[in-house]
Amino acid sequence: MPPVRGRLTRSAPLAPLVWFKAGGPAEWLFEPADADDLSAFLAALDPAVPVMALGLGSNLIVRDGGVAGVVIRLGKPFAFARADGDTMTCGGGTSGILAASTARDAGVAGIEFLRSIPGTVGGFVRMNGGAYGREVADILVSCTVVGRDGTVTRMAAADLDYTYRHSALPDGAIVIEATVRGTPGDPAAIQAEMDRIAAAREASQPLRAKTGGSTYKNPPGHKAWALIDAAGCRGLTRGDAQVSEKHCNFLLNLGHATSADIEALGEDVRARVKADSGVTLEWEIRRVGMA
Repeated sequence: MPPVRGRLTRSAPLAPLVWFKAGGPAEWLFEPADADDLSAFLAALDPAVPVMALGLGSNLIVRDGGVAGVVIRLGKPFAFARADGDTMTCGGGTSGILAASTARDAGVAGIEFLRSIPGTVGGFVRMNGGAYGREVADILVSCTVVGRDGTVTRMAAADLDYTYRHSALPDGAIVIEATVRGTPGDPAAIQAEMDRIAAAREASQPLRAKTGGSTYKNPPGHKAWALIDAAGCRGLTRGDAQVSEKHCNFLLNLGHATSADIEALGEDVRARVKADSGVTLEWEIRRVGMA
C-alpha cells in the first residue's frame, strides 16, 4: 500500500460500520486525512486493486466473505456544510441531517428531504438519493470527485446523466464535495417541514432496527412495498433475517443474521413478487464483496 497521512487498516471489520451489522472485513480500510491524501493514495495505488467508497453503510449489504481491495471511508475531514446565499457546499462525508440542519439555519429551503435519507452526501450524489417527492437531481449544482487514478475533477449536475437512483459517475470515482441550490426560506417553516418528514418516517419505517433502508426501487407504475405485500411477503423470514412487518420494503437483521441470510431473503422476495405480479424488483441496496 502507498504511504498515507490518514489511517490505513488491514483486515478491518466492516459489520460495525454498516446498518445491517453483518458482513465480512475489508482487505484494507483507508480513512484519508484530507482530499490531497486521498488523491495521492489513489494515484500511487496499483490500478488493479479494486476501490470502494463507504458512507454511513445504510443502503449496503457487505457479503460475509468481505471486500477485496481498499474500502475508503470519508470521515470528519469531509463532514462539513457551508451556506452562501441560496447555495450550500457539503463534504462527501456529510450526513443528510447535518446538510438539512445547516440549510435551515441559513434560511435555505428545498433541502429538507435530505433529513430523511440515511447516508452521506457522497452516496446521495452517486445514487441520486431522494425521498418525499424530491431527489438530488433537483438541487445539485456540481460536485468534486476524485477518480480511481487520483485525478480531481469538478462535474456539473448535467454531466451525471441522472435517472431514478442512478448516475453516470465512473466506477471508482469518489465524491468529496457537492454544491446544491435551494430557495430562500423561513427557518421556522423549514424546521416544521423537517419535523413533518421525521414524523412520517418514524410512523412508517423501522428506524430503530438493524436494516438497510429501502431495499428495492419502485418499478414504473408501482410501489415496491405494495407488490411485496400483495405477494404475501410481509414478515417473511430466513434465519434471523426478516421482511419488516412495519414497512415491507425494508429487510431486518433480527439479531444474528448473516449477510447471506439477508441477501437470500431478498431474492426470495423478488421471486415471489415475480410469480405473483410478473414484476421484477430491482435491488436499490448495493450488495458488495465475496460470498
